[in-house]
Order: sequence, then C-alpha cells, then structure tokens
Amino acid sequence: MRVMVIGGTGHIGGFLVPQLVELGHEVLVATRGRRPRPAGKAWEKVKLLKVPETDRPAFLAEQGCDALIDIVQAQATAVYEALRDRCRHFIWCGSLWMLGPPAVVPTPEVRFGPALVEAYQRRMDELVELQRCARRDGVAFTAILPPNICGPGKVPLEMSGGRDIEVHRAHARGEPVTLFRGCNTLIGPCDAEDVAQGFWRAVESPDAAAGELFNVGSAYALTATQMVELFSEIHGVAIPIRRVSFEQFTREVMPDVGANNHFRFHMCPDISKARRELGYQPKYTPESTMARAVEWMRQQRLL
Repeated sequence: MRVMVIGGTGHIGGFLVPQLVELGHEVLVATRGRRPRPAGKAWEKVKLLKVPETDRPAFLAEQGCDALIDIVQAQATAVYEALRDRCRHFIWCGSLWMLGPPAVVPTPEVRFGPALVEAYQRRMDELVELQRCARRDGVAFTAILPPNICGPGKVPLEMSGGRDIEVHRAHARGEPVTLFRGCNTLIGPCDAEDVAQGFWRAVESPDAAAGELFNVGSAYALTATQMVELFSEIHGVAIPIRRVSFEQFTREVMPDVGANNHFRFHMCPDISKARRELGYQPKYTPESTMARAVEWMRQQRLL
C-alpha cells in the first residue's frame, strides 16, 4: 500500500514511519525540508517529498496515495478536498482533550462538551466536518486520539502542567511540587511509539477503522500524587508535595488554564475500542514511558 505521512519526521512519525516500512508499505513523507532524513535502514526506503510553501494540497494530490496520515493538520480540509478522489483512507491525529471535560473515567470517544482550549475546539469542529464529508464522499476517515504524548524524543509533561526543561531540572534536584488539597486527578502519559501503533493499525485495518475515532494510550493512568512519586523514583530523590487550596492553586500557583487543566480534569482514555477493533495493545506503561523520556533527556544532556 502507498502511504503518505504528513509530519513523518516528527516525534510520532519517528516511530511510525519505520514501522510502516517494516510492514511492507511504500512510504512517502511530506516534509518542508527543515529536518534531515532520519538515520536507519528503514528510512533509506522512504521517499521524502519536499513540499512547496504555496499550494501544498495540490502538490500532495499530484503524488497520490492509498492512505494519508496527517499528523500536523496544517491544512487538513484543503488537503482532504485535494486528495479525496486519489486516496481511499484519511487518518487524522487528534487529542483526547478535543472531546471536552471528561464526564467518565476511563474516557470513551464521546464528545462531552466544548473543548477546554479554543485551539482544540477548532480542531474538533474540523474533525466532525471532515467525518461528514468523508461519509458523503464514500471515503474512509479515521481519527486517532492520544492523551499526553511522552517517550523519547520530546520533553514530557512535568508537574507544573507544561514541558519546561527547567521544571524537570527542579524535579531532578528534589524541589517541592505544589498541588491543591484533594488533588487526585489522573494523568495519562502515553509513549509516542504506542501512539504510532494506533496509526499503523488503522492503516492495516481500513474497514474496521473507517468512520471511527479511536483513543490510544497506556492501559491505565496515574494520579498526580503518583506522578510526583514516579519522578522521585526516576531521579532518586525525595520530592515533597506542598498542598494549598484549590483557589490559591488556580490563582497563584498555576493560573494558566492550559497548565492547570492537567490537574483539574482526568486524562485517562478508554482504549477498549482500539483494542477490540484494531488489535491495539500498548507496549508501555505510564511509568516506563516516563522513564524512557527522562533517560532521553539525560542522553541529550538536558538534565
């Protein structure tokens, strides 16, 4: 099968593209040419497409493909319109955050309300419209929804709700972490390799994947307190937890909504549908994926 990947040289793509090659697919990676070809034998078999800055959808349409994996969605609707007659299966990367504040845990692929962040809301609206168009056009359309992406290759979530290397260094020194009293929120670090698995399994099972949204992630999540304990274990230090009121936490400690959402709302995807329909099986636990991410940071001399 001829598979085109937009964003194939990124974090998820670094795991996804070699797996697609191993499965025997002809793989094209659309890139702006800002990153060199990754190392490895699998990448020697990959065709890199340097996409022009203008009229990108038309350029991609000229290439043609059986399946398109769009990880970045820079022009998702325009790309769909340009390729809908030349591609049988569109696979889109979303986020569990796009479904709105979860009402149940673990969280299924159900829209619970407006997304917590405007950017996620816009992407969800576009996803729904693309689903509608694909049904109209008789084209297979699938979305993969990961939680907090982790693993080697990217600085992971830290206990201030961001991906700040200075906060990770503070964790490594054993500096205190502040949480609000009663905070028992679930956090779901998910290895990028497991996210990639969701995409290649959708490619391998187009009939089962058509028209569906699939959560991917670890088999379980950790509480915020367990996350602090995990950082303590990984770094070999005792990280104290300071408790404050919820009001003080959101007003003074972590006023940014994008950051404090990680501690106000659970992030624990229900992956049963992906398991049942696609054969998805996560390889990594939250503990192992965070350990892999921290080891990568050490190797990169970030810590």
